[in-house]
Amino acid sequence: MTFSQLEIFVVVAELCGFTLAAQQLGISQSAVSHALKKLEEDLGVSLIERNKSQAELTVAGTRLLPRAREILGLSETIRQEAADIKGLQLGSLRIGSFGPTSSLRLLPEILKDYRKQFPNIEVRIDEGNDQQVVQWLQERRVDVGFVVLPDEHFDTFALIEDQMVTLIPKTHSLANKDEIALQDLCQVPFILTEAGSAQLISKLFAAEDLIPDIRYRTTQLMTTIALVAKGEGIALVAELALPQSLPTDGYVVRQLAPQYKRTIGLALHSTRQASPAAQAFIKMAVQLLKKEKLAR
Repeated sequence: MTFSQLEIFVVVAELCGFTLAAQQLGISQSAVSHALKKLEEDLGVSLIERNKSQAELTVAGTRLLPRAREILGLSETIRQEAADIKGLQLGSLRIGSFGPTSSLRLLPEILKDYRKQFPNIEVRIDEGNDQQVVQWLQERRVDVGFVVLPDEHFDTFALIEDQMVTLIPKTHSLANKDEIALQDLCQVPFILTEAGSAQLISKLFAAEDLIPDIRYRTTQLMTTIALVAKGEGIALVAELALPQSLPTDGYVVRQLAPQYKRTIGLALHSTRQASPAAQAFIKMAVQLLKKEKLAR
């Protein structure tokens, strides 16, 4: 069993195919098949189902995939520890990001400074919803991820506090109110965006024993905004997720009463075991956001 074989196994599993894996790794498809077959022979189990249109994990493959990622992650940490001695000139960083708040507001600013200081670190960004990022962290698919705090499963670092606001069609009667109660949102068609706050929104309603009349579920915030602007319903979103340059024709933003806040932070499995690249990213993110708070 070699690190190369484990890497090929992980890439085939993530891309669900031998051809795509070969393209990403820059090797032939036959080399991918041979390496995976040799790994299966060494382990004595089958890892990938080959009689399907897509490469799918077997039961053994599903159980061993997180371990393979863990071994590769630790090998990368060792490599970066060595690189750190030379000034953190080599290495990679895998980041999990969700929704506009982290992908549009936080991540670009952090990476701008990070790339200046560490230009040779290869950065990979995986984007999904908040629950997907947590899953990627658990599977060690990413080194560090943006999450909604608190989260007791990881080492976490708070970055910024946000609040939930309502999006209301301009023609709706609720648009005339300065503040909206959570109960008001149960009397109208509701649009639930799953871009990053779905779990928090569901908890807010459940805590008040309220059930919204969900007419639409969306995965993109822009779709939610467009539906509200067309008068299709009312939505509850994170304020920092709203695009700064987007015209507000068709809808208004109103505060909730009482306010419901959320904290966005960075999470990783273990600060002590984190690679130098991940540790440097977290340190820079915390310092940058701290400076911005002081400047306000």
